[in-house]
Amino acid sequence: MEKPWVEKYRPKTLDEITGHDEIIKRLKNYVKKKSMPHMLFSGPPGVGKTTAALCLARDLFGENWRDNILELNSSDERGIDVIRTKVKDFARTKPIGDAPFKIIFLDESDALTSDAQNALRRTMEKYSDICRFILSCNFPSRIIPPIQSRCAIFRFSPLKREDIIKKLKEIAENENITIDDSGIDAIIYVSEGDLRKAINVLQTAATVSKNIDDEVVYKVSSKARPDEIIKMVELALNNKFIEARELLYNLMIDWGMSGEDILLQMFREIPNLDIEERKKVSLVEAIGECDFRIVEGANERIQLSALLAKIGMLKGD
Repeated sequence: MEKPWVEKYRPKTLDEITGHDEIIKRLKNYVKKKSMPHMLFSGPPGVGKTTAALCLARDLFGENWRDNILELNSSDERGIDVIRTKVKDFARTKPIGDAPFKIIFLDESDALTSDAQNALRRTMEKYSDICRFILSCNFPSRIIPPIQSRCAIFRFSPLKREDIIKKLKEIAENENITIDDSGIDAIIYVSEGDLRKAINVLQTAATVSKNIDDEVVYKVSSKARPDEIIKMVELALNNKFIEARELLYNLMIDWGMSGEDILLQMFREIPNLDIEERKKVSLVEAIGECDFRIVEGANERIQLSALLAKIGMLKGD
């Protein structure tokens, strides 16, 4: 059975990683010197934090890399017992082969409980001569300051447009599929800098058609075209409530979009609306209020219809 493309095309070495040139340069220096501090990788999902950690281990340890790295996901194993057993037992043993130290990689470490983080702090300190820690997180503010102060912090930002295009074209060529510019633009819009999501969308689109354009991408990702969202908001602004609501219902029924998905896309398209700044501010406030009500359990259709009605009242303000 063929691997998912995310795994099939996952980089194996630091040289193969797309983007993050400055971070990769620093990691390569650690490999060259065979010395590194504890590290904290922070950033949104799908930007290469886990890949960078695994590639660093491969480049450092060579064939024995699996024996010298412990990979744990803190979302699954987040309690103090994991730190006291698995992490501590691995940290106290010597590295295999001629490796200078072992690596413990804690993915999604911002999910660790406060007690677990305090236990981890002591473990990092005690076994630092034979073990290095790499912590990966989406929200560094959830990592306690004593751990942050013990780590070199690397901030991974969403990937640049040109980096995503390069990877998508590489995969498309290897898989014998064609993707036009509109398809690439659609994948970039849908993925929002998340390369993992971009590759997953590309693979899903490839099961539908070998010639990928924006129509295929929006269909498989259950996202509306940006111009449809703008049209719906503009209809509401021009007091065409019934037409705006029909378009809203089409998005929810034909495209299977949830209320939160629609609100997120509306929020993204606000800067592209041809209205004055004051109205954009009022629109953001109205979207935020609607989002809160839906999260609290209110009916999506009623709340989104009420939002369109409220948008119509902004025109006269």
